[in-house]
Amino acid sequence: MTGILGKKIGMTTVFQSDGNAVPCTVIEAGPCYITQIRTKEKDGYEAVQLGFEEKKDKNTTKPLIGKFKKIKTPTLRYLKEVRDFPKGELKEGDVVKVDLFNEGDTVKVTGISKGKGFQGVVKRHGFGGGQRTHGQSDRERAPGSIGGSSYPSRVFKGQRMAGRMGNDTVTVRNLKIVKIFSDSNLILIKGAIPGSKTGLVEIYKN
Repeated sequence: MTGILGKKIGMTTVFQSDGNAVPCTVIEAGPCYITQIRTKEKDGYEAVQLGFEEKKDKNTTKPLIGKFKKIKTPTLRYLKEVRDFPKGELKEGDVVKVDLFNEGDTVKVTGISKGKGFQGVVKRHGFGGGQRTHGQSDRERAPGSIGGSSYPSRVFKGQRMAGRMGNDTVTVRNLKIVKIFSDSNLILIKGAIPGSKTGLVEIYKN
């Protein structure tokens, strides 16, 4: 396998043998269950569907409960597909754990960034705002003009304006694995990763 699902726990500091402090993100990675294997003959593409984090049956639809019982796995909260995998080595019901990775490996991590809600142009795009002088008391964080008058008589596509900020799928590449705790399914990755605490993340080998 080349990827695993996990949950962001928070951040900590690891002190190396030379005394340097390394900021790390703690991720509970797995165990993940293989819930479905897609093939080119049947589905038109090849992929492995991973399931992560157990949940109660009462919060799950009956078709999904039947699916999990058929492959003899717990009821799982998250299902994601991973495209790159060694063909022929896996089967439904197999467990993928954090020992898939080694300390020192470089990985890419995908998560949903923190949602900031509806924000103005100063926070969202870094605008400088208008002048405070000459009685312009309401122009300090205003966007200013957004287009021409008689020509082109419209606002151009992509114009930077106020709007919803954050809550985007973000991928950070070339992150280094500092430490792995296989017994507790924890992985420490150098630096920050997108998302809030308890948020779902996907970890892939570079």
